[in-house]
Amino acid sequence: MTMEVSHEAEEYLEAIYKLQRRKGVAKTTELAKVLDIVPGSVTNTIQHLKKRGLVKHDPYRGVKLTLKGEKIALKILRRHRLAERLLTDILNAHWSTVHEDACKLEHAFNEEVTALLEKKLGYPKSCPHGNPIPSANGKMREEESHPLTEASINKPYRVSKIIDEKREILLILASKGIKPGTVLRVVERKSFGLVLSAAEKNFTLSNDIVSIIFVKSVENEGHVR
Repeated sequence: MTMEVSHEAEEYLEAIYKLQRRKGVAKTTELAKVLDIVPGSVTNTIQHLKKRGLVKHDPYRGVKLTLKGEKIALKILRRHRLAERLLTDILNAHWSTVHEDACKLEHAFNEEVTALLEKKLGYPKSCPHGNPIPSANGKMREEESHPLTEASINKPYRVSKIIDEKREILLILASKGIKPGTVLRVVERKSFGLVLSAAEKNFTLSNDIVSIIFVKSVENEGHVR
């Protein structure tokens, strides 16, 4: 039987999972920033999640999910990313604006509805931002890719995923023509960011933004599309 958790707890588990995947651990200050709440509230909720056996908390290092917590987080992430697909594929919402609405929808789906939605959508492998959708049994296949910050100069790369889905960031990327599938090149490295070329236009993005863009080499595909 699936453990029942509150909507607030679901948001925490999802955020912890994402931070843990990126950095190995979720620090309470980072959680507060991601969830847009005061640090004191984070500490109280983390203690509640710890009592329920969903997280481990080392005050000097940060928070990690237990196996039980990770199982729930993957179910939430599955519902969230399928909700994003519903908004883009069925309702024709723009890919850069669906994250926040999906955060609300994800709490309304039970496992049966989620399975029906997945079937209706044709069993998509990733969300509109390129991030993988966990399967019903909690498996998630990650496509091999690396941060754009590690890209070589003047080599073609295809955007595989964007790991921060905040609307304001995605709107910036959309305005530059960057989304999953876009082919781009790093033209120049600067101390504050990268000069990029995409669709025959050059522009600069900050280090904070380019660090959330993951790419794979087009040369490995055998051709540039």
